[in-house]
Amino acid sequence: MPIDPATDPVDPATDPLATPRSAADVAPAPRAGLPARTTPPPAGDRAPLALARRIVELAEDKKAADIVLLEIAPLTTVADYLVICSGGSERQLDAIADGITEGLKAEGVRLLAREGEAVSHWVLLDAGAVVVHVFAPPEREYYALERLWSEAKTVLRIQ
Repeated sequence: MPIDPATDPVDPATDPLATPRSAADVAPAPRAGLPARTTPPPAGDRAPLALARRIVELAEDKKAADIVLLEIAPLTTVADYLVICSGGSERQLDAIADGITEGLKAEGVRLLAREGEAVSHWVLLDAGAVVVHVFAPPEREYYALERLWSEAKTVLRIQ
């Protein structure tokens, strides 16, 4: 029995089995390995770029070296921005991570997670829309996150 579109109760906008009506209804195919963002980044209390820039300032205050701010929102849903920086010693890695954490806390921004310790030479801070990697130089070179995210737009680089 053929389906009459005028009387069919199925809404093609909400029915996952409905066929798209035009090329505009079809989302671009995601690239292998990275989930593509299909909606604009979520709005929060603080714009993600403003948060990322503040994190860069806090890292700079603790003398972080080779700070890079990458915009990864068009490439993944993990975060909107990635901040990568280095510290010359375990003590400095802790100071950078603690400075970012305390600076954001003073402004009412709570981190979602902190992973790693300075003794591992890699500390990760998750601020939701912004993920921060604080590395010792050998680990930063080994993991090469800038190369991994080479398609991301470099917003800022401070050497």
